[in-house]
Order: sequence, then structure tokens, then C-alpha cells
Amino acid sequence: MAKLKGKVAVVTGASKGIGAAIAKQLAADGAQVVVNYATSREGADKVVSEITQAGGKAIAVGGSVASEADIDKLFAETQTAYGKVDILINNAGVYGFAPLEQVTAAEYKRQYDTNVLGLLLTTKAALPYFPTEGGSVVNISSIVSTLAPPAASVYSSTKGAVDTITKSLAKELAARKIRVNAINPGFVVTEGTQSAGLADSDFEKDAVARTPLGRVGNPQDIASPVSFLASDEARWITGETIFVSGGAAI
Repeated sequence: MAKLKGKVAVVTGASKGIGAAIAKQLAADGAQVVVNYATSREGADKVVSEITQAGGKAIAVGGSVASEADIDKLFAETQTAYGKVDILINNAGVYGFAPLEQVTAAEYKRQYDTNVLGLLLTTKAALPYFPTEGGSVVNISSIVSTLAPPAASVYSSTKGAVDTITKSLAKELAARKIRVNAINPGFVVTEGTQSAGLADSDFEKDAVARTPLGRVGNPQDIASPVSFLASDEARWITGETIFVSGGAAI
């Protein structure tokens, strides 16, 4: 039996990259999936199409997690389609790198509104839709939360906040039987890293050199552990930040 059969999963930022891989993995494991997207309806529709063609169930719902109105719409449409939420994957995120001299209030706000405030507000909005038997929240953090590379003070601090929020909410929501964990990926090749010029670059070579397993990651490397944390197989795990980085964070 599929380990997520009968479950409803909402995946934010799921139109491409890690989010898309997570959505498809959860569907393959039996969940009905809400594929959230902020800007790429085409990408979200493609993910939904791939899920349904494989025999799964999914819908696409647009909305930015930086907008409370969009978040409310996301869960209203989830309720209409599936009636509940068992699994929330807080994957939506933005990033930017700059030395301290180039840090601006606008860039700080852009990253924190999505990566931190958006995660909090999305989780808050999801709570009324979880059944009495609880569920699972998985936050997508990053190894930069502890590695804190140069020129990444804003981005690294958002992911440090995600790690702390994960531990705090795990304690707060335990009484509601909602587990909260984080996955902290290492360098993963996605459409985003390719468009940013990071793939096949000196940055990637340096990342490989720092990784004991000797390669960069791919979205599926992240999707499988996320599905584990979302499932009852991880029923005694909460408040954890699990580094999925090929050993790069050792």
C-alpha cells in the first residue's frame, strides 16, 4: 500500500525544481497533491499533468506565500478540492547573494517576507484544515543555515530562522499531533541554479570538492526524504533538521 494513501499534501513553490520533485514523489506515494505556484502557471500545470498521467491526483493553485490573501485562497481551494490538509511542505523560497556593502532593506524584506514570514503565515493558515489525528509539516531549509558562507548574510539568516522556527513549532504543535521537521539541502542543480549561472560553474566545482559523496544533488535526492518525514514511518520524529547534502555540512 502507498504510504501516503488517503493523505492530502500542499506543496508551496512546486512549479519547478525541488518543489516539483517533492509534489511528484508525494503523489507517487499515494497523496492527493496541491501544487502551489507564485508565477509559473505553466510549470505548475506541467507538474499536475505528470502526476495525473502517472495515475495520481493533483491540482494547481496560484498564490504567493508573501501575501496573506493568497495564502487564504490557497487553503480555501484546497478545502474545496480535498476537504483537509494532512501534509504541508513549506518549500517556497527566494535567495540572493551580496556582500554587506550591497545589502539593502528592500532585499532583506524580499527574502524574509517569503522565506520566514511566508512560512509562518502559511503554517498558521493550514492549522484549521489538519484533522484531529494530526499531520506533518516539512520546512525546506538549507545547509547555509549553519555553513553561513560569505556574501550570504541575509539568505543564510533566513534559513537559520527556519531551523529555529522548526524546533519551536514542533514543541508548540505537538499537542495537536502535528510533527514539524526541516530538510536542509546542499547544493542542488535545478532550473533556478542553472538560470543563476551556478550550474557547471566554479561554484559547483567548489561545492563538489566540499562534499564527501563527491557530487551535487538533484531534486529527487530531496524529495525522497521529504516523503519519509511526511509519512507515518517518521511518526516519532519531530523538531529535527536533517541535512541532505552528501555530507557537505559535516
